[in-house]
Amino acid sequence: QVQLVESGGGLVQAGGSLRLSCAAEGRTFSDYAMGWFRQAPGKEREFVAGISRYGRITNYEDSAKGRFTISRDNAKKTVYLQMNTLRPEDTAVYYCAAKLAKIAQATDIMPPDYWGQGTQLTVSS
Repeated sequence: QVQLVESGGGLVQAGGSLRLSCAAEGRTFSDYAMGWFRQAPGKEREFVAGISRYGRITNYEDSAKGRFTISRDNAKKTVYLQMNTLRPEDTAVYYCAAKLAKIAQATDIMPPDYWGQGTQLTVSS
């Protein structure tokens, strides 16, 4: 069992930056590929970014490329999402997710094995 707790959400103006954190408890953190998803009101949850077990490989949804950076610190059992140049359309609840990965290079976290409870990001125009 893995418990994921997100933090760092809030209200930010368009063009601003914010960093989300996701702290994990439970089983060996480095066994899991990690990722971030988001869900805006009235929309389906969508993938934002993923990172391999040791952080060497990342992938991003198109709108996040060049603006968001996913990283992880296995010693701290934490994954981060640095978000820059934020837009009103980035407003959503952001969820951390974990998937047990047999291959160290894997970034595929679909479907996740575990979810966090989510943290709200609101970007004002």
